Amino acid sequence: MNHKVKTLLFKTIALLPSKVDDFCYHKIQSFFDKSTLEDRLKSVEATYFRLSKVLKELNIDLKDKTVFEFGSGWFPAMPYFFKYKFDVKEVLTFDINKHFKKETVVELNDIFSKKYDCNIEINLGNNYNLPYGIEYFPNYNIVENNLPDVDVVFSRYVLSHMKAKDVEILHKKIKEEYRKGTYVIHFISPSDLRQHGDSRISAQDFLKYSEEQWSKIRTKYDYHNRLRLPQFLEIFKEYNYEVVYLEYETLDKASKRYELFKKIKLHQDYIKYSDEELMAGNIFVILKV
Repeated sequence: MNHKVKTLLFKTIALLPSKVDDFCYHKIQSFFDKSTLEDRLKSVEATYFRLSKVLKELNIDLKDKTVFEFGSGWFPAMPYFFKYKFDVKEVLTFDINKHFKKETVVELNDIFSKKYDCNIEINLGNNYNLPYGIEYFPNYNIVENNLPDVDVVFSRYVLSHMKAKDVEILHKKIKEEYRKGTYVIHFISPSDLRQHGDSRISAQDFLKYSEEQWSKIRTKYDYHNRLRLPQFLEIFKEYNYEVVYLEYETLDKASKRYELFKKIKLHQDYIKYSDEELMAGNIFVILKV
């Protein structure tokens, strides 16, 4: 969909009364997203493989650990990988929204158990048919409320969708409240969401706007803080995290992606950064408190 049309659609939905707007958003997502649950699971599987490879290299074992995931998303894919592939003790997954549906979890249970040859024992005491060892906490703002007592903090493509100030507040809280040696694992996608489905614009297109201009374009459905890699690293440094591991996609000057990027007239807020810093994508970082 053309990014301008998509933005207009999101802005229109945002004008609707509370709950009605979310209902319409879910319906629109279902209409346009033709990917199957298997397709979506495969995407998360790639994250699992990437994480598994690095944890082995670093000799980090998650067995019998308790994991706090924030940003649950639409279905509990990563919690299943944590439980059935990393053999963690428990996963507590939190989200500011409420997206899980029982029918989706039921389908996931069937697909995951067959694909990964595992026995999923359902906890009939919850409302979503989640297995024992996975707890879901929707409508929970982790910036404003207490954090759970855990061994590992994890997020998958969430930090870019938080207010920049909230990213700072959260990492201050984690630093203050968790034991020294606690691992904090983030996968970060710092690209302009509007280019998903509209290949005519750059993944960094939103860097041409001032903060005031961008605030008039984004909505709660496609919110993005536009933090660049150096800015994330500055936050981690400010609160004295040890960066145990860092990798990200680098630029290819022969690519169409780079060509689109170079056509952007960057706003003055971003001209101090190098091309590589601005284009750094698909960031994977492991921190230690």
